[in-house]
Amino acid sequence: MQLSHLRYLVATAEQGSVSKAAAKVHVAQPSVSRQLRQLERDLGVPLFERGAGRLVLNRTGRALLPGARAVLAAADALHEAAAFHRNGRIEHLTIAAPTVTLTDIVSPFVATMSPDDPIVDVLGADGLDPVEMLHAGADLAIGTRRPPAPYAARHLATLPVWAYVPNDDPWAARKRLTIDELVSRPLVALPATFTAREALDAAVVGNGGSFSALVEAANGTIAQALAASGRGVAVVSDDPRFDLIPLTIDIGGEALAVHLTATWDPRGVAATTLASVGNRLAEWIAHAYE
Repeated sequence: MQLSHLRYLVATAEQGSVSKAAAKVHVAQPSVSRQLRQLERDLGVPLFERGAGRLVLNRTGRALLPGARAVLAAADALHEAAAFHRNGRIEHLTIAAPTVTLTDIVSPFVATMSPDDPIVDVLGADGLDPVEMLHAGADLAIGTRRPPAPYAARHLATLPVWAYVPNDDPWAARKRLTIDELVSRPLVALPATFTAREALDAAVVGNGGSFSALVEAANGTIAQALAASGRGVAVVSDDPRFDLIPLTIDIGGEALAVHLTATWDPRGVAATTLASVGNRLAEWIAHAYE
């Protein structure tokens, strides 16, 4: 049994004759007649009452007609879905990123997307590298490491990691401080799986230093709240809160920063869409943080 057989069955039932059905499906009448007989042989039951040049569905044909229509509808839906994906489009898009990135970047970006874009879901991925995020179910992974081949990547942004102090702090009038100066003070930082903390730890180790004192906070908001209450200098990449003053952290002439990269698998049919979303996200970040 072939789908074309079912299409001829439905067309004949709707048109009331083989000749009209043949005209509708653009197939010669003898061919339609042969295919209908083949369908009856495949199913093992007669479907029509034949006579006077017309084909009328018999009781069995009428009973099977809804099923034939359902099979054709499912086949058409499958073809449409395949075409949708063949063109690089997807209906749902899962973006994985560290928690702070999801809150401060991904969520505001999603708010700018249109109803024609994929529906976005997110996946918290603190401590995971981009490939691990993809293996965990993400379509687009955002992290601080560039992936190995064959994965594709797009640089999104370089976001500063700030040292936040209250406005009555001795450093409040400054714009910049060195990593040596920073570690001489008690710090409030995020857990080691957060990107800002990863950048801080790498800078301290690279400078050959160590922390004099460090308190871990669950997130950037709490870290800044503790800094505002005098518990230490908050080192986070979050936007400022509680009227704190952001200071640039100097590491050998460069500012301590988080380098965000979008990663996806270019071998999938949705690669074009994922690349487009990555480019749009990079443009949005550039505009939002310019």
